[in-house]
Amino acid sequence: MRHLVITASLLAAAATAATALASSAPATSNVAGQLALARVATAKYATNLGRAKADGYQIITQMIPGMGYHYLNPKVTGFDIQKPPILVYQHRGAAWQLGALEWIFPKIPAKLPIPGAKFGAFGAACHYVDGTFVFAASQDKCAATSPTTGA
Repeated sequence: MRHLVITASLLAAAATAATALASSAPATSNVAGQLALARVATAKYATNLGRAKADGYQIITQMIPGMGYHYLNPKVTGFDIQKPPILVYQHRGAAWQLGALEWIFPKIPAKLPIPGAKFGAFGAACHYVDGTFVFAASQDKCAATSPTTGA
């Protein structure tokens, strides 16, 4: 199975940053309020990768140094602070820990989804079921299986 993903990702928060910034006010127009909403909505995935998989998240990268393992839910589209399409996990021993949430934008939006949002880019790539990926310019350039693992 292959997927071509072209992303500009907004790295919203690590769980600890959301805790430090969260306020008890219900307002969602500020960054702290938005991050608190994201953290509450994804708390069920914090240490439960199995739950994320059961809810439709599939591996799209193996470990990327300085980042983690990326899991994408292809059913999540558009921007909703409470439904990130990508969960990024760290793996230590037998434990999996959610470390970041990412949203996908084909281009940087004219109106920032969160005040002060910063964007990163990940080139177009063919993603395979075992998390291997190969950069490619378009879907028709993707091999049916991973050239490195055969998955």
